[in-house]
Amino acid sequence: MKILGIGSNYVTDLKDIEEKKKGKKFIFSKPESSLAVNCDVEYPSSITNELIYEVELVVKIGKEGKNISKEEANSYISEIAVGIDYTATDILKNARETKHPWEFAKGFDGAAPISSFKPVSDYNLEDIDFDLKINGEEKQKSNTAYMINDFADIIVFISEYMTLQPGDLIFTGTPALGKGEIFKGDHLQCSVNGELLLDFKMI
Repeated sequence: MKILGIGSNYVTDLKDIEEKKKGKKFIFSKPESSLAVNCDVEYPSSITNELIYEVELVVKIGKEGKNISKEEANSYISEIAVGIDYTATDILKNARETKHPWEFAKGFDGAAPISSFKPVSDYNLEDIDFDLKINGEEKQKSNTAYMINDFADIIVFISEYMTLQPGDLIFTGTPALGKGEIFKGDHLQCSVNGELLLDFKMI
């Protein structure tokens, strides 16, 4: 299984999308061992003191594809979930300064909490609301209409470089506003179209 993600993929104003599309896409990866499915997550205090959350919709690939066309791209999505992309920011800053890879900042155990998956047929991909509440307070909220690169764009781009296979997961970007630091004891709740799908604590 590949777990891939795209950086900086949402805007706050729809008129900014076309200009932002001209920028380079940034893809990163996480190992399978970073997944935490519908369970509490242990705060990785042994490796970081600065953990940043980003809520994201996660798509699961349902069939194998390479050099996928834009017209066919969405047909490769079988299911959708909601998840958190955790980043150990202190590790990331050090990696950038030393020009080393990011794997330890993005790929530690528990760095990718996700909900159970639901069939893609349950959703209109161009109009999905999702949000994150921490300790009952809304921190992030957006809709897929505000994506710079939509699901199909991401799949097309990734498949130029690597074959996508059934079960591969793609974190598709976080809302442009609201990401921030998470702490031990925090309670996170993520909803999609108003339905609570992910509910866990940092322990």
